Amino acid sequence: MDLPELQKLLRQLQLEPSRKMGQSFLVDDALARWIATQLRVGPEDCVVEVGPGCGALTEHLAGKCRRLVLIEADGRLAEFLKQRYGPLGAEVFHADATEFDVRPLFLEGGVKFIGNLPYSVGNAILERFLDAPSPVSEAVVMVQKEVADRFVAVPGTKDYGVLSLMLQRAWRVASLRTVGPELFHPRPAVDSSIVRFDPRSPGELAPHSPEVLRDLVKRGFSRRRKQLHNNLPFEKDCVEGAFGAMGLRTSVRAEELSLDQWIELSNGLEPHPCSVLPPSATESLDAVDENDQVVATLPRREIHAAKRLHRAVHVFVRNKAGEIYLQFRSHLKDSHPRKWDSSASGHVDPSESYHDCAVREMWEEIWVEPKGDIARVARIPASEATDLEFIEVFLAEAKGRIRIHGKEVESGRWFSPEFIERWIEERPRDFATGFVTCFRAWRGG
Repeated sequence: MDLPELQKLLRQLQLEPSRKMGQSFLVDDALARWIATQLRVGPEDCVVEVGPGCGALTEHLAGKCRRLVLIEADGRLAEFLKQRYGPLGAEVFHADATEFDVRPLFLEGGVKFIGNLPYSVGNAILERFLDAPSPVSEAVVMVQKEVADRFVAVPGTKDYGVLSLMLQRAWRVASLRTVGPELFHPRPAVDSSIVRFDPRSPGELAPHSPEVLRDLVKRGFSRRRKQLHNNLPFEKDCVEGAFGAMGLRTSVRAEELSLDQWIELSNGLEPHPCSVLPPSATESLDAVDENDQVVATLPRREIHAAKRLHRAVHVFVRNKAGEIYLQFRSHLKDSHPRKWDSSASGHVDPSESYHDCAVREMWEEIWVEPKGDIARVARIPASEATDLEFIEVFLAEAKGRIRIHGKEVESGRWFSPEFIERWIEERPRDFATGFVTCFRAWRGG
């Protein structure tokens, strides 16, 4: 709609644009159509639009996708959107997008995200929807130009910092177009930019711990004008050794390091336990008979090739809310890569007990020890449904914060058991085979 039409609608709704809510409505239909086109929406897609306002973008999305979810913080606008676009199939949530629970969106198998984001909370909205693991497969958003400049910033520039690195770690970010304030009502004081986000390909970056990287980057930029080594909480010899191995000057500053260099530095200064594990192909395992009695110790590759029975554990780590942490397996895994799995899982080493293996796997995969007892909740005989593994399933709480590493785990998130049951029912292909068997054994026990 153009400016006169917008003003008429706002009068009907008795709505004065709120500066507090960052309301600035797009009044150029050609630009709205162009932005919607950048998302490449198809009839089978699920699209989520945040901050639809009076429907400038929605007008070019409604009726063109399988599911359209609109999230609007203003109650009067939410009601208008329901009346205007509800008959076209849109689902309208009157909600704060910075607090919206994105986890149900995993049932869609990838959603497309779009929005003219309020300047005051745009970063918080992107963090909510794009932080890994994200249900979003691609995104197109409009934000304040100076914020977009930080999204796409490169090393050595004033805009380059924590926000640049954290977004670029998971996404390839491109600024598509800059538009002036005259295309909005009320006019903002600054230009805006349309930005596109596409996920990085698996293996594009070296395996690393996202939590360790995030902590290190935040520390590194905490005092931007200082030399980097002065911002890092490590012994001088440790930092000098890491810098020397990378060929960095001791006087280097945070903004001089590329994303790849930050990853290398995080791996060098605080290596994750699983980063030093030997390749799985060289691992030896106990082959067992149908009674779970050891009959031979053989290389893992040989056990799998010959389809020999062997042993494994799965651990469900539960938080105080009763939610279970699920890991999204690394693309480097030799079985079920990039599938959802238990909090921690792995093969039992020769002469190792199932219990001790469960404790070890928690440490190696998610870098935590169990808090208190670790309880066995199920025992499952070997079958095709378990990948020929005898499995013992354990329930535990974590002592400390979970931290993962791309060698074993790409990302992870907490989910309620009830939601996981629904997810398995609707999209069993999203999960590793053994996980589904173990989860059902625990929930049915």
